[in-house]
Amino acid sequence: MIDQLFTKLESYYEEMVSIRRYLHQHPELSFQEVNTANYIKTFYENLGIEVKGNVGGNGVVAKIYGAKPGKTIALRADFDALPIQEENDVPYKSLNPGVMHACGHDGHTATLLVLAKALHEIKDELEGTYVMIHQHAEEYAPGGAIAMIKDGCLEGVDAIFGTHLWASEPTGKIQYRKGPIMAAADRFEINIQGQGGHGAQPHRTKDAVVIASQLVLNLQQIVSRKVSPVDSAVVSVGSFVAENAFNVIADKAKLVGTVRTFNEDVRSFIENEIERIVKGTCLAADCEYAYEFNRGYPAVVNHDEETEFIVECVNSIPSVETVEEAELQMGGEDFAYYLQHVKGTFFFTGARPVGVPVAYPHHHPKFEIDEKALLVAAKALGAAALTYEPQKAEVTL
Repeated sequence: MIDQLFTKLESYYEEMVSIRRYLHQHPELSFQEVNTANYIKTFYENLGIEVKGNVGGNGVVAKIYGAKPGKTIALRADFDALPIQEENDVPYKSLNPGVMHACGHDGHTATLLVLAKALHEIKDELEGTYVMIHQHAEEYAPGGAIAMIKDGCLEGVDAIFGTHLWASEPTGKIQYRKGPIMAAADRFEINIQGQGGHGAQPHRTKDAVVIASQLVLNLQQIVSRKVSPVDSAVVSVGSFVAENAFNVIADKAKLVGTVRTFNEDVRSFIENEIERIVKGTCLAADCEYAYEFNRGYPAVVNHDEETEFIVECVNSIPSVETVEEAELQMGGEDFAYYLQHVKGTFFFTGARPVGVPVAYPHHHPKFEIDEKALLVAAKALGAAALTYEPQKAEVTL
C-alpha cells in the first residue's frame, strides 16, 4: 500500500509544485489568511473530502476515512506568510507587496494537500481515519494551534506528525530528535523612565540611555553566570529605542528582546531574573521602570517512541538518503501545543536549493527551497500515517 501511495505522489509531483507556486504568489499574514484558507477548503470540496473551515479562526481540517476501522492519525501543515518584501527574481514571486512565504509554509501546504488527495484515492484499502490539519498563524503568537485544539481538531487523534522544510540541509536528509527539538520563544519589554535634560548638563538628569545600556550588558550575565552550562538558553535584546537629538539626554528608553529556553524551570528563572536585574539597576540609578514578559510558544518536545518510529519509518524510503539527529534549534514552533495533548513527533526535511552550498536562512527576503523536497516530505508523512500503530508506543525499537 505504501508503494501505491508513493507512486501516486510521484505522479502528482507537478501538481504539488504548481500548488506551492500559486500559494507563494499569494501569501497572507498571520490571522489574515482568508483567501488561503478558502483555497485549501475548496481543494478538499472538489475532491469530495469531508472538510471544515474556520476551525479556531482561519484553520481548516479535512478527514479521510478508510474503509476499515482503526487508528486516527493527524498530519499538520501551516499556511501563513511573513511581513517581508521578497527579493527573489522568480516567475512565482509574491504578488502581495511586503508579504512573502519566507519559511516554507507554502511547501508544507502543497505537500499535505497532495498527500491527502493520494490517500483519498486509496481510501478503500485504508484502516482508520486521517486528519489533515491546515493551521493558520504559526508565525505570530499566540498562534493558530492552540485555538484549533480548543476547537476540537485533535478529538479522537492517537498520534500527530509534522515536518518542517529545512533549507539549511540538502534534499534527501531527514533530521529528528527525541525530547526537546525547538525552543520556547518568549518576548520581554522594559521601559525606563529617567529624567531628561540638556546634553551639556548631565548632572541634572537621570540618563535613560546610560541606564538602558547598563541593562543590556547586565542581562547578558543571566545565561553566562546564572544558567547551568548544560541548559541551553538565549537572552537577546533586539530593540533599543530612545530620543535621537544629539544634544538631549533622553528621559525614556525602551528595550525589547527575546528569551529562548527548553526547560520550563529555566524559563521561569530567567523571567524572574530579568526583573530582578532591572529592579536593581533602576534602583541604583534612582529611576522608574515597567517590565513585561510575554510567554510565547512552549518548547517543542517530541515523544520518544514516536520519534524512534519516524526514524525507522523514513529509513525505508528510497528518496531519503540520510537520517540523522538534529541539533537543538532556538527557533519556536506552536506545533508544541499539539504534542502537549497527543503523542507525536516533529522533524525536519532537508530542502536546500540545488547547487547552493549555503542557503539563505528562513525569514530572509531571498529564502528559497528545492521543490523536490516536497515529495520527500509527502512520502515521509504518508509512510508515517499508514504504518504507525498506537501500540507501537509500548514497544522499544
